[in-house]
Amino acid sequence: MKIRESILGTHNLTATTAFYTQSLQLPVISESSRHISLQAGSSILTFEQQETATAPVYHVAFNIPHNQLPEAVQWLQTFTTLLPVTGSSHIADFSNWDAQAVYFYDNNGNLLELIARHGLENEAPKLYIDSISELGVVTTDPTGYADRLISTYGLPVFSRQPRLEQFTALGDDNGLLIVVAAGRNWFPTNVPAQYFPAVITIENNGNATTLSL
Repeated sequence: MKIRESILGTHNLTATTAFYTQSLQLPVISESSRHISLQAGSSILTFEQQETATAPVYHVAFNIPHNQLPEAVQWLQTFTTLLPVTGSSHIADFSNWDAQAVYFYDNNGNLLELIARHGLENEAPKLYIDSISELGVVTTDPTGYADRLISTYGLPVFSRQPRLEQFTALGDDNGLLIVVAAGRNWFPTNVPAQYFPAVITIENNGNATTLSL
């Protein structure tokens, strides 16, 4: 499964534009006073200005070449603070996922992640963002919601992650929807997940589907 585009909300489009173009260095595809669309490897990341009571906060992960995590750590530390995973390390070692990752926040408090998936054949001589890897989907009924996505769109349960009552990963190493229970803390933080609207276009088995989450 591949994530082709994610459309998310922001309370501060100007600061969001600055962070993603200057810090993450993502190229601009299009922009206006109400939106910005950015090229995130083979994916598109779009933010739209919103005036909601609560500033929207999401979890977004990006795939990077699986041999470039040390370079990613060095690069991120030039403009942001990495979130601790253990008392001695900023690197999350997901042995069952055959992956390693680092976490940080953007200007809006979105939890971002760069993940090196060793199951992908994407070794490269330098660091770059390969694609949107994950999008967090927050719901009060994660089991039922995941079941509906499976039955309606044929999305597979991630083969590397057994389903849990409050957590289901749908997709594969290329792209995942992380369906979690509202109030469950986002790893590796103490920040509880909250629902905020998003629109995501995925490609699964050659079929493109746009989901309003």
